[in-house]
Amino acid sequence: MLTALLFDLDGTLTDTDTLHLQAFRQLLHEHDGRELTQEQFNTQISGRSNGLLFAELFPEADAAQCQALAERKEALFRELSPHLEPMPGLLRLLEHAEEYGIGMCVVTNAPRLNAEHMLGAMGLDERFDHVLVADELARPKPDPLPYLTGLQRLGAKAGQALAFEDSLPGVKAAVDAGIFTVGLATTQPEQRLLDAGAKLVVADYDDPRLWQLIASR
Repeated sequence: MLTALLFDLDGTLTDTDTLHLQAFRQLLHEHDGRELTQEQFNTQISGRSNGLLFAELFPEADAAQCQALAERKEALFRELSPHLEPMPGLLRLLEHAEEYGIGMCVVTNAPRLNAEHMLGAMGLDERFDHVLVADELARPKPDPLPYLTGLQRLGAKAGQALAFEDSLPGVKAAVDAGIFTVGLATTQPEQRLLDAGAKLVVADYDDPRLWQLIASR
């Protein structure tokens, strides 16, 4: 029986990676004139939490400087995204879950300010039971802790849940938490998501295979 839906945010509830890429490119250009390719973004940056990521991007910077750079990048992102569109079919899925009393939780590596901004920009800030931010937990994705915490908050077991993810770290986190994971092919090719452990990969929430899965659960 399906009792819980757990969603990543960036690239899963809304397609934001182009905006994040723009923000990173502007930050790197401002800082030291560096360039960033789409492939570098997809393989090295997408889906990762800021803590380890900024230490890698700016190895010469101390912790306070990395934090300031991360805050600058996220401010750039918020400036670029005053309005965001939910992924096709998402509102239908949220309405279905509400109708059948299925708990819903956001599990994201994004900072709290970004998470609240994005949900508000989509008009979804009141739709989820919980919004879990990895920076507020002991370990971010790809560790399973954020998803295990989401299950705990919803009072659900892994076998009763579906997770939705678009990034490789996110898929690994959800799969390692024991949750049937649906990949959204917004930022990664289908095969990469399947190789990471996703059981089904869809372009969006209108895919008939997703609704067949939900009906079967």
